[in-house]
Amino acid sequence: MERTLVGTGLVAAGGFLGAVTRYGIDVATGDVTGVGTLLVNVLGSFVLGLLVTQAVSVRIRLLVGTGFVSSFTTYSTFAADTVALGTVTGTGYVFVSYASGFLAAVGGLAVGRRL
Repeated sequence: MERTLVGTGLVAAGGFLGAVTRYGIDVATGDVTGVGTLLVNVLGSFVLGLLVTQAVSVRIRLLVGTGFVSSFTTYSTFAADTVALGTVTGTGYVFVSYASGFLAAVGGLAVGRRL
């Protein structure tokens, strides 16, 4: 029982911090063009790529991976931004988002393997 409560608390704390951080980036970028969403998704991809290569405790994985990164990144906002940008710009946004997210994850894995 204690393990479940601790894990839930870690995920909740990480989720809170991730959501607040994402909101801060949205405010800082004046996110009307999807720039903030793109930034958080690329950063989140890098952090998760880095995290999975590290020998960290289950608690750190719950706090950072399941909690923070999952609340920091966002697919639903990405989808809404894509539609709001229109067909041509939205298509480019999808391409840039997926390509840069993939490259960021690869970069995180590479950096993590060198640590």
